[in-house]
Amino acid sequence: MSDSLLSTSDFGQLRAFVAVAESLSFSRAAEKLGVSSSSLSQLVSGLEERVGVRLLQRNTRSVSLTEAGDRLFQRVRPAVQELAAAFVQTRERRARPAGIVRIHCFRTAAALFLRPLLRPFHDAYPDVVLDITLDDEVVDLVAGGYDAAIRIGEVIDQDLVAIRLGPDLRQIAVASPEYLARCGTPRHPRDLASHRCIAWRWPGHEKPYKWEFVEDEKWFEVAVEGPVITNVKDFGLQAAVDGLGIAFASEQLIAPHVTAGRLVTLLEPWSGQFPGYFLCYPAQRQMAPPLRAFIDSVRSISKESAD
Repeated sequence: MSDSLLSTSDFGQLRAFVAVAESLSFSRAAEKLGVSSSSLSQLVSGLEERVGVRLLQRNTRSVSLTEAGDRLFQRVRPAVQELAAAFVQTRERRARPAGIVRIHCFRTAAALFLRPLLRPFHDAYPDVVLDITLDDEVVDLVAGGYDAAIRIGEVIDQDLVAIRLGPDLRQIAVASPEYLARCGTPRHPRDLASHRCIAWRWPGHEKPYKWEFVEDEKWFEVAVEGPVITNVKDFGLQAAVDGLGIAFASEQLIAPHVTAGRLVTLLEPWSGQFPGYFLCYPAQRQMAPPLRAFIDSVRSISKESAD
């Protein structure tokens, strides 16, 4: 064949010819291809006109290959099958999410919503890579090149789409029994001024975070001081376990230590609730399939944990 025969329409004619040659029946071939017998006959006739030779002998009862038709069938059948397989594979790859999803996540939220997700997500979407940054800094998603973030509700920009992942949270002051026996127990948040506190600093901020409490349905802040300032709450909490001072962290983070008796909760009547964790991402008209797969998976994990 010359290059002039390799047009888009020729693939349809060759495919029709191969289907008829395989089944030696126009009706069965038409059913296999999902077309009418008359359309199939027109395609084969068009191919015969292009090559200038009869390829099929047909009458009302049977269909057979001519010598020229058999030679062509043997040559083009593997190529047509390979092209058909290539089209199917391309459609499957398009339907299956693939690519990188860049995620910014608060450290505590990672244990709740990302770690349980990693293995099942990879099994379901082997061609998607999750590029995860664990950091408590409140970054600009677009400027930072992130597709999505998991953070607490009070630091989510209004122009982001936000999906709640869990209930409201509380931060609670805690200390080791040894520290309380040595230094006494604060009875009111303002008593913290006379205690050694393990301060935490938001990443990117110079001054430590002021601890927040509620009294008479109004929030107030307490500036604390002590021997350690850290930007990683887990590290500060461990310092409290070691008896260094009083720490302030979320219920989820302190729970294992409280249950084990390593820490004692303090000032709980003044510990108010605030919006919990949300999955957030920039609004977009068309969402990339890998990001959609990630969002659906995180929502599924959060629902399972709630149940």
